[in-house]
Amino acid sequence: MKTYYKRICDQILIDKLGAKGAVLIKGAKWCGKTTTAENIAKSVIYMEEPARKKQYLEMAEMNPAQLLQGEVPRLIDEWQLAPKLWDAVRFEVDRRDEFGQFILTGSAVPADFSEISHTGTGRITSLLMRPMSLYESGDSNGNVSLGDLFLKEQDVYGNDEHNLEDIAFLICRGGWPKSIGKSIKVALAQAPDYYDAVVESDISRVDDITRDAERARRIMRAYARSVSSEATITSILQDVRTDEQDSFSENTLRSYLSALRKIYVIEDNPAWNPNLRSKTAVRSSDTRYFVDPSVGTAALGAGPKDLINDLATMGLLFENLCVRDLRVYAEALNGKVYHYRDKSGLECDAVVHLKNGKYGLIEIKLGGDRLIEEGSQNLLKFRDRIDSEKMGEPAFMMVLCGVAPYAYKRNDGVLVVPIGCLKD
Repeated sequence: MKTYYKRICDQILIDKLGAKGAVLIKGAKWCGKTTTAENIAKSVIYMEEPARKKQYLEMAEMNPAQLLQGEVPRLIDEWQLAPKLWDAVRFEVDRRDEFGQFILTGSAVPADFSEISHTGTGRITSLLMRPMSLYESGDSNGNVSLGDLFLKEQDVYGNDEHNLEDIAFLICRGGWPKSIGKSIKVALAQAPDYYDAVVESDISRVDDITRDAERARRIMRAYARSVSSEATITSILQDVRTDEQDSFSENTLRSYLSALRKIYVIEDNPAWNPNLRSKTAVRSSDTRYFVDPSVGTAALGAGPKDLINDLATMGLLFENLCVRDLRVYAEALNGKVYHYRDKSGLECDAVVHLKNGKYGLIEIKLGGDRLIEEGSQNLLKFRDRIDSEKMGEPAFMMVLCGVAPYAYKRNDGVLVVPIGCLKD
């Protein structure tokens, strides 16, 4: 029997359906969009169903309204194969004048927007779904709630038994639902299979532009070497080129990266620009991340033992894992995740900023007393630089760790929290 793993976005989807006529669930392949939608939908149509795909596409061209008939909410899976369905859904929502009518799922942005005449504003809302967080996969005990930290200043309590080998495995396994609860061998096979599908077909199928698989591999490997950094396009390009005579251009690189964004493989973090006490220049470059850290390990051809033997690389990929989880948790809190870095070199790995103006500052460290102390001092320096009269005080300051036996509050007010204790 198929097991359904409860997702944090389940309630978000229900809430959005209660307030709009249709909801678009977008996100990477294999992250569970269709399964989550099926769990709520009352009827469904699969646009990629081999036996009916041709008929569905023809019907979407000639009479799209016919495909929308069925018990609601009606799921239309991989809707982007027939872009005309967008306007048909928007029109049907207007005609019925009721909420909760349709769920659309798609693992790519439509290749052709020319057939879409209306944005769907006011009728169709969206939900970005990501691979599973550690709390969703059962690898975090949830002793510390991110949401609770925004409600009031408090002590935190919890314990975590993950060691370095466990964290290395979780980075390489990733949050793919098909890897959860499986043997180590099967679990670790999922991300490389996903990576192969991306470079061999998905990166070309997204917009019907043929792209070279070997070039795609080189780009994703270079991106993995730049993960958790503000690497420029120029530096990534230099890493991709095999020699000085390589004709690979910046425009070509941007085309590949654009395709990877359209299929939700890479998801960079924007810079946070707070009000500061001084006129410190803030860097505005995005930080490079994959939607899941396992994509990076697959691109590097690295397994858990390789990460243990290269703790510097493991630390960067662990940061990617933490940012993935923070994004999932922040989404449930109506918030976003940013990063901060200024010209003086002061940085903050993650800033969770809610729409109500509250924010929390987070440094990410693999573990160890020295790194925890370093992260704590960094947070205190950053807090003192923020203009609290305009921004308010941070709701919390946290060092988020890979390996730490306990969650606790330091004497200076900084929280130390193992990632294996965190939830939304």
